[in-house]
Amino acid sequence: MRPILFTLCLILSNLAGRAQEEFISPARFLTRFDFHQFTGGLIVLQAQLGVFPDTLNFVLDTGSGGISLDSMTTEYFGLTPTPTDRMIRGIAGQKKVSFLYNQRLSFPYLTIDSLNFHVADYSLLTAVYGEKIDGIIGYSILSRYIIKINYDSSFVEFWTKGSMKYPRGGYLLRPNIASLPVQTLRVRDNETVNARFLYDMGAGLNMMLTTDFVRDSSLLGRKRKLYAKEGEGLGGKIDMHITVIKEVKLGPYRFRNVPTYIFDDSYNVTSYPYLGGLIGSDLLRRFNIILNYDRRDIHLIPNKHYNDGFDYAYSGIELYGINGEIIVGDVAKDSPAQACGVKEGDVVIAIDKNFVQDLQRMKAALQMPGNKVTMIVRRGTELIELSLRVKSIL
Repeated sequence: MRPILFTLCLILSNLAGRAQEEFISPARFLTRFDFHQFTGGLIVLQAQLGVFPDTLNFVLDTGSGGISLDSMTTEYFGLTPTPTDRMIRGIAGQKKVSFLYNQRLSFPYLTIDSLNFHVADYSLLTAVYGEKIDGIIGYSILSRYIIKINYDSSFVEFWTKGSMKYPRGGYLLRPNIASLPVQTLRVRDNETVNARFLYDMGAGLNMMLTTDFVRDSSLLGRKRKLYAKEGEGLGGKIDMHITVIKEVKLGPYRFRNVPTYIFDDSYNVTSYPYLGGLIGSDLLRRFNIILNYDRRDIHLIPNKHYNDGFDYAYSGIELYGINGEIIVGDVAKDSPAQACGVKEGDVVIAIDKNFVQDLQRMKAALQMPGNKVTMIVRRGTELIELSLRVKSIL
């Protein structure tokens, strides 16, 4: 018995030592400030770069392995990035990037220095959301702090690394985090499959699966109806499809009838079969979240949005905010938009007699399945009235 008792005492001694070390090194609160959201649950933080007084919009993105600045914002400040041979990849392309080294970013009551921004063109994202996107905040900042995100009250908190007691009533994910968090979860439809997915708060959707994963797993039945859809990402636009899968299970939390994008991963961003796809912000916004990369922890607790309904509307039309106008982008084949005569390049003047040029409001008007929508568009010099009935993908 003595060796067993000795081993047990040694284990208890080590645990006590760890507990004492954690006790004397607690995480410290640094700052709290508000954020605002874009469509799909994307979080936008406002900050200032270096000595410049301008307030910039940064998307908080766990799917980014660094930190980046828009090329037009870089030019506006008169900054000259350093060319490199490094490549970044996205679902719609890959490209070499330049860097701005040793920069400083300031939030309310918190300044972060020694940041190396890669420079990318985010004009497409600006058009998608109708507000200027100046950059993306990823691993370069997420790895330095514990970050609490409260969707109920729309604020974010920054804490130092250290021991932290998580709130009761939640669940602790233990993702694999190199520079990007990868979480195993279960998806169920024609088959039930456990697989790894990127935990991606920078993707304004619920879930996205690669065609390779769908095919190899037999997740969807052969007769499954898929609806054509255009998506946007690094490198430009990409043709996708959208459908509904029966269940997504993240930890103990189950979501049924989840709208899901299917895409052809031509640029191998998922390194399939390592990843089957990603889980995005429209589902993750249903939790208040603590990101603790140092401990490889992501803590979830359901919030007031947990039971929000999903968006099953399908019009087949993409809208972009460009130079103060709402422009029709892709019009999907065999969609309600195509059937009623909407064409790419049309300028939307009004929807349902609302002439306010508000991109988010116009998109919301197209998100009611079964709703008949009247649009006034300008095509060349002609004003045209069109009517479409929004379809449901459920």
